[in-house]
Amino acid sequence: MKAKVSVLSRVFLLFIITVLLSSLPVFSQGKTPKTTKGSFYLYWGYNRTIYTKSSLRCIGEGYDFIMKNLNASDNPERFNPNVYFNPKKVTIPQFNVRFGYFFKDKWSLSIGYDHMKYIMDNNQLVNLYGHVDEGVSDQWSGDYEGETMRTNNKFIHYENSDGLNYMRIELSRYFQLATVGEKNWLRVNTQLGVSSGFILSFNDFNFGNQFDRKTVSISGYAASISGGFRFDFFNRFFIQTNVVGGMIHQTKVKTRPNDDYSHAKQIFGFVGSETVLGFAWRF
Repeated sequence: MKAKVSVLSRVFLLFIITVLLSSLPVFSQGKTPKTTKGSFYLYWGYNRTIYTKSSLRCIGEGYDFIMKNLNASDNPERFNPNVYFNPKKVTIPQFNVRFGYFFKDKWSLSIGYDHMKYIMDNNQLVNLYGHVDEGVSDQWSGDYEGETMRTNNKFIHYENSDGLNYMRIELSRYFQLATVGEKNWLRVNTQLGVSSGFILSFNDFNFGNQFDRKTVSISGYAASISGGFRFDFFNRFFIQTNVVGGMIHQTKVKTRPNDDYSHAKQIFGFVGSETVLGFAWRF
């Protein structure tokens, strides 16, 4: 996993350097806004996310149960310069990366992904339904029809801390609100977008005295809408803030690396905030 993160970071940095070098001859303030047809942009930033309560169904050898009213949280990385400014570690925090093209004035299509994290809260009360065979779990065994049970990470835990990765395509519409300065050194835009894509999960699962980490699967799909503000400086750089809301349907999250039968299912909503730094250009 570390090797993959390192390669991803280096490719991203190489792309940034290439864009900057290719734009040096025209680095002055342009008259044409970078939200017109033929413009490109690239951004990188970080996010926070909150999730709705959900019902998590876990299926495997000797068990099939549902935890209803399940709470989960994100896991933002505490600010550390050695992480946020280290090319080998820059993909550890919850981040957003996106590359876009204005195919029409004020209309863009973009691709990218949101690296979110979903971690089941510890020591919470859930309503348990289903069946667990005798001997599978020392704490939970038998048939359940909505009994209130308390969870503990030592015997039941579920998370996507190495990535609840929302790989998505976004269609966006921009509206210019204001310009500042004789050469429009600052442009203020608002943005509305709709997105859809698939979920790439890196799952950790502990149950039945077995704790598996980083089990990778394409686990489902998602759809979302977003809105926010974009502040363009000198017609090149921008800061963008977004609020995103949507639904994630994980139809089959693989929970054991060498067992295709063991999996989880879940539907939940989310609301997130993003702050990103970007660069815009035209060839």
